[in-house]
Amino acid sequence: MIVSETARASEEVSIADVAERAGVSVATVSRVLNGHTNVRQPTREKVLAAVAESGYRINELARNLRTAESRLLLTMVPDFGNPFYAAIVRGIDSVARQNGYFMLLCDTGADPLRERSYFDLLRGRRADGAICLDPAAVQKALAEEASALPWVACCEFDPAAGVPFVGIDNHAAAGDVVRYLTGRGHRKIALINSGHGYLYGRQRLEGYRDALRDAGIDPHPAWQIELDSLDYAAGEDAARQLASLDDDRPTAVFAVSDTLAIGVINGLRGVGLKVPDDVAVVGFDDIAVAAHIDPPLTTVAQPMQELGETAAHLLLRRLREPKVHVPGVLLPHRLILRRSA
Repeated sequence: MIVSETARASEEVSIADVAERAGVSVATVSRVLNGHTNVRQPTREKVLAAVAESGYRINELARNLRTAESRLLLTMVPDFGNPFYAAIVRGIDSVARQNGYFMLLCDTGADPLRERSYFDLLRGRRADGAICLDPAAVQKALAEEASALPWVACCEFDPAAGVPFVGIDNHAAAGDVVRYLTGRGHRKIALINSGHGYLYGRQRLEGYRDALRDAGIDPHPAWQIELDSLDYAAGEDAARQLASLDDDRPTAVFAVSDTLAIGVINGLRGVGLKVPDDVAVVGFDDIAVAAHIDPPLTTVAQPMQELGETAAHLLLRRLREPKVHVPGVLLPHRLILRRSA
């Protein structure tokens, strides 16, 4: 067998060689490679650069046997087709890689049984921790194991479950949308929601209703549509349903996701209604395409990448300090004004 000089050199590089190249101690290199956070960022970058330049390869099997760690984090996503989750996953993956972990993306389909099968990887120590974006109703199936298994909730969370979480104030965000629309003179404001299985859906519904009542408006039952899907087609169908109300047709629609809102705009256009001249439309999330549709979508921006990064940091802290209480975090939202409303 012929072995190249490059391959031979890579095999012969030791952790001491990396330390010498980076100008740090072997202990510092070890801390960086094992994902410890008590290393200054410039030093961490210098060590990682030395690893890349030298071709040093970590013996993962030996390290895992020694530390009982897999260096694997699970990210459980209920709907791969929703672009909202993509930026969150990027944030999680970025922090995981910076700390020496790999991320495994798990498609649960919001199914408790599928979620539980992924959590079996934690029970069997084949993964170190998990970040769950599934509905709060699905997460409840694991609430009894919150203290025993290292996981955190992202976007969807139950503050009473005892699990670290990161999200936004959905009630306040929905209220901001309604107050903006009533300030523009709208009195007939519809809500297209994602159903009661999602905690954020229930919170946004309450924020919508409370803000309407504060404005002296009684929410019309026909203006509130609950869906089991967040895709574009579901938004189109809901728009046609609202357009058929004739005298009770709303003059503004608040959809709880941008994918639904984009479907609403297409559905209204399909029945001859103009946005925003006939009906104003507001979405939620600020996915990348929201600024590029016609008309550009007014929406609530969630800090999607920061949500993922924060979730990863919370999980890593829980792994480092398993006996320390890790609190939940609420991040700020912003109302982004564009031409759809």
